[in-house]
Amino acid sequence: MARYVAVQVYTFLFALRYMFCRDCVFYINTLLPVGPALAGWFMGKKVVYHYHENAFAKGWFYKILAWAMQRVADRIICVSAYQASFLKRKRGVTVIPNAVPRDFVAKLHPDAETAFERKTVLMLSSLKEYKGTREFIELAGRLPQYKFVLVINDTQEHIDEYLKNTSSKSVNLTIYPRQERVYQFYNESSIAVNLTDPRKAIETFGLTALEAMSAGLPVIVPTVGGIAELVDDGVNGYKIDVHNIDRIVERIDNIFKDKSLYLKLSENALLMSKKYDETSMIDNILEILQ
Repeated sequence: MARYVAVQVYTFLFALRYMFCRDCVFYINTLLPVGPALAGWFMGKKVVYHYHENAFAKGWFYKILAWAMQRVADRIICVSAYQASFLKRKRGVTVIPNAVPRDFVAKLHPDAETAFERKTVLMLSSLKEYKGTREFIELAGRLPQYKFVLVINDTQEHIDEYLKNTSSKSVNLTIYPRQERVYQFYNESSIAVNLTDPRKAIETFGLTALEAMSAGLPVIVPTVGGIAELVDDGVNGYKIDVHNIDRIVERIDNIFKDKSLYLKLSENALLMSKKYDETSMIDNILEILQ
């Protein structure tokens, strides 16, 4: 906290160098850089916040930062309607969803026919307890006829420590540590799931789900949050609470047993992903900044 305060004081003072820049806009990416935001407000500059978190699901510190944002910002960019709904302020609030970078999309190779034959379920996650790692391992155990791939954004050492008290994983489950080329996992899978526990955390957007859909993969996501806005239930995937593990098992099994259903979900997932275009996202942000 001392280091954070020191950085905010430093960036506040640093930002004062733009006092006589007439057309200067202060673009604050995430809640944390409150120092330069206050400096911009103090100097009467246009302050634009790009708000990625849900401060109201965090502690008092983030709630104070969100209060400050609503006081000093000229415009607030939210990444989902769900996230924006928590703000008391409605004036100057715009929803601009995130997008998958074009160079990442270029490395994806949607092929529904081939993907269906793989019968592979993918999840990209972290070691946070609310991310559903243990539930994914349970899914693999309950569906031994299919392949399960778990990519955890951490080191192998930390993964081994986290899972040391977990019952032996199934032979159909492969766990990978942090990867640089995650696109290859989408190209080698059939379905992607997000098992975040909504009682402990709620996704404000869900970029991994959008990446999966960009590869033509149907997705299973939580029932609430910004991530749920990406899915039309039964059209390009399903919205299921992680606590209803039986239903998730049933859905995965049904998808892999019904090729026509899989092809329909895959086609719609790819169509939905195209609505979240990087060029449109950038153009919308630039319009606000200008």
